[in-house]
Amino acid sequence: MEYRFLKQTSGRSGMVTMTISSPATLNALNSALLNEIDSFVSNLDLSTTRVLVITGEGKSFVAGADISEMSNLSEAEGLAFGQKGASVFRKIEDLPIPVIAAVNGFALGGGCELAMACDIRIACEKAKFGQPEVGLGIIPGFSGTYRLPKLVGQGIAKELIYTGRMITAAEALRIGLVNSVVAPEEFQAAVDSLVDAILKNAPKAVSYAKKSINENYDLDADGAIALENKYFSKCFATKDQKEGMAAFLGKRPAQFKNE
Repeated sequence: MEYRFLKQTSGRSGMVTMTISSPATLNALNSALLNEIDSFVSNLDLSTTRVLVITGEGKSFVAGADISEMSNLSEAEGLAFGQKGASVFRKIEDLPIPVIAAVNGFALGGGCELAMACDIRIACEKAKFGQPEVGLGIIPGFSGTYRLPKLVGQGIAKELIYTGRMITAAEALRIGLVNSVVAPEEFQAAVDSLVDAILKNAPKAVSYAKKSINENYDLDADGAIALENKYFSKCFATKDQKEGMAAFLGKRPAQFKNE
């Protein structure tokens, strides 16, 4: 499919990159762009795609939601807009493959929320993060008040949301918002290296691991352990499990086929 605000590229086999490309607005999220992301994710070929990378074009990952669109929304329209963004980000979170946010620049408001919906966040040194919504008379509307406390703890999340302050990539790393921070000249190589580390493993096992982690997010200990046991056992019904263990015992590289 062709998109107005998105670009799709394929690097190594099994990897797809979705680049948000609306540099005139610093990749701000409006309804049209959210619809395109929804379509992109819904139409991703999961038979061949094993890792999705999301990044932005220009100096911004996503600078936030489009304030020009939000400024005159009614309460009902605000509800619909928030539900749309939250639904799209939930769809990204629920993809059965790893999703990496390659945060190349500003990740503010909806951009920070998009990054948090991904499994892993790699930040360029120049990236900036924040939830500045209260300065506009609103609160995070694309699940920021849910995901940010899960990642950094309630105290830090409340401070960031109540003050609306912007933080550096280094601080984002310190509080656990991102996994790593990389110099601009090493950024793409770091993303590719992470993708390669994932791609070498059994696809179904990686997918089951993601499902177990995501689905046990809010369960008690007994429920979470039972869920892990379920996905652990499902691995033994795959050919890749047999291949992985045979390769280990035979002291050779495994040849996984996603079976």
